[in-house]
Amino acid sequence: MSQVLFEDGQFHRDDKLIVGANSRGLRYGDGLFETMKVINGRLQLGNWHMERLFAGLRLLQFEPPAHFNADYLTDNILKLVHRNGHSRLARVRLMIFRANGALFDTVSNYPHHVIQSWPLQDAQHEWNESGWEIGFHRTARKAMDPLANAKTNNYLPYVMAAMDAKKHKWNDAVLLNAAGRIADATIANIFLVKQGTVYTPPASDGPVLGVMRRYLIQFCRNKGVSLEEKPLSEIELMDADEIFLTNTSYGIRWVARSGGKHFANTLSRRLYEEAIRPLFQS
Repeated sequence: MSQVLFEDGQFHRDDKLIVGANSRGLRYGDGLFETMKVINGRLQLGNWHMERLFAGLRLLQFEPPAHFNADYLTDNILKLVHRNGHSRLARVRLMIFRANGALFDTVSNYPHHVIQSWPLQDAQHEWNESGWEIGFHRTARKAMDPLANAKTNNYLPYVMAAMDAKKHKWNDAVLLNAAGRIADATIANIFLVKQGTVYTPPASDGPVLGVMRRYLIQFCRNKGVSLEEKPLSEIELMDADEIFLTNTSYGIRWVARSGGKHFANTLSRRLYEEAIRPLFQS
């Protein structure tokens, strides 16, 4: 069945042509995006998503007009999921891209935007009892700069890592940064547990600064769960007691296996029950 998307202030069928051959978004990946979740007509962690989005717009030197603000975007996201019949549970993707132009000659810095939505099943955010398997992608390396922390449309390292994961039948792949340390996974942030302390790579090591990552870090600190943001090596990851991944769509995914090693899920399961399950039920 045909769905509707929202583009630059108007609703259209989702088979409408959005960009042409001169689009800087198509030519250069010049833009950014947000992946969000709507539950019962409410944008989950919406303020944090909008905060990250507008920080990214400033970083990429877009020039949004006065009406282009968090309220405008949130209102049209909710209108879109309602029109598509996805209001109960939906994944939403908001993409921003610059106007037509060559590398040194852009038409404008207006944030052209497209919003799409897809229905989700409740199982999407339930605990994964059998655990996931991950491996390491070794072709592309992530930069260690502010652009690496943003969700830009220049996504090729993750595309290559996802192809690796599909080839090897992993659930996800770990990306390393230019220094050979852990950055993140193709669609998620990565955490490990060692002797009761939770660790995750710091912003300086190049992970995308995920909204669910932020939520879980704040939760742990508020609840007295020991957590550190620190550089992590492959050896440290493989020596962990537990590994788990986080993103907006599924919350937490426990990693059970990597490279023939099996991992526990004691603290991972506790964090799911205490932090993630209530969030998705609200």
